[in-house]
Amino acid sequence: MNRESNTYTIIYASVMVIVVAFLLAFTSQVLQKRQQQNEAVDKMRQILRSINVFITNAQAESEFNRLITDSFVIDANGNVIEGDAFEIELANEFRKPETERKFPIFIATINGERKYILALRGTGLWGPIWGYISLCEDRNTIYGADFEHSGETPGLGAEINTPAFGREFIGKRINNEDGKFVSIAIVHPGRSAVGQDYVDGISGGTITSQGVHNMLLTSIGAYNNFLQNHETFREK
Repeated sequence: MNRESNTYTIIYASVMVIVVAFLLAFTSQVLQKRQQQNEAVDKMRQILRSINVFITNAQAESEFNRLITDSFVIDANGNVIEGDAFEIELANEFRKPETERKFPIFIATINGERKYILALRGTGLWGPIWGYISLCEDRNTIYGADFEHSGETPGLGAEINTPAFGREFIGKRINNEDGKFVSIAIVHPGRSAVGQDYVDGISGGTITSQGVHNMLLTSIGAYNNFLQNHETFREK
């Protein structure tokens, strides 16, 4: 075939496109399992950080299996339903109508006491924010919290994923003195909130801090029917 002809050029280009597409598809398939494993390990570490356990990737699976003694899925009414808690992604659930949403709950047992771990999802300044928050056996007092983001400003809103910010939530209560759910307020440093526990927001990260405030209110609020109904867990 004449290498200077248009036909040769078209055939050569077509073959190269097919070969490159095949190689990309093959590479994607080979790496997909490893990517999924890495995502699972990262998720385990996030969940464990919400109960104040900080470990390496290599320790994640063993520590997760040791400390997370149960997990289940609830519906919007707080009823336990069939499902794998680890597979639930709130990003997908919040796209559904409220009545169709499902929420994961993880149970950690620490020194013989049960901790309830709830998933969080919200929006920061530049994109999604998410995390996990754990409650003590009273389903009211925060035991630990961990937050993540996809693109908040370094040194400002991105500070929500620091251990120091998460520690500020320990001991705070999500219900007021009358037992009504009020969440945790995120306030400007130096200010306070009336009728609810609060945490100082990130200096210079006002919009991200407001995003965390809204995320806590919406996400924990979605669990409120379960948290207020002590019989739900016993029936599982």
